[in-house]
Amino acid sequence: MSAESSKPKILLVDDSRVNIRMVGKALGRNYEVMFAMDGEKALSLAASEPPPDLILLDIMMPGMDGYEVCGRLKQNETTKNIPVIFISAKGEEEDKAKGLELGAVDYIAKPFDFANVCERIETHLKLKK
Repeated sequence: MSAESSKPKILLVDDSRVNIRMVGKALGRNYEVMFAMDGEKALSLAASEPPPDLILLDIMMPGMDGYEVCGRLKQNETTKNIPVIFISAKGEEEDKAKGLELGAVDYIAKPFDFANVCERIETHLKLKK
């Protein structure tokens, strides 16, 4: 967890303001939430101090997609150990496999059950400890 807060720090990356607002509001009860709407901002925030404890990452974004963001995160010494959970409308098995091959710890297809998302976040935060 971050030193500034007793709450775990989650980086939410999605190019949809509606998704960021909806998921961010729900997560804000239990987590310190940071937001990025593109890959470059996500990489910058992930490398900040203190780094996020976990990243929720959309795949389909303009410019740099989530797969590229995850690949760069996992190649960087500073960010490679941050758990990444993909949340995407791309729900085919090959999409999931690609995300996991790139180093993500989990993959959640949209639309999703928010209670399930929270359970997965908690599981991966516990595993990280």
